[in-house]
Amino acid sequence: MNWQKSSHCSEGASCVHVAATTRTVHLTESGDPSGSILRAAPATFAALLTTLKKESPRV
Repeated sequence: MNWQKSSHCSEGASCVHVAATTRTVHLTESGDPSGSILRAAPATFAALLTTLKKESPRV
């Protein structure tokens, strides 16, 4: 899989990594990339992002 790190992640910080296939979006934490991986359907992941963008404070 082609893992991508959030563009909002500073160097050395623990970040979310995302990899997508046609059927599944995979998420893992950079501090332990071999650990737990959350899997979601693309539509579910898109809904999560929409919700986070609405509810997250802007910094």
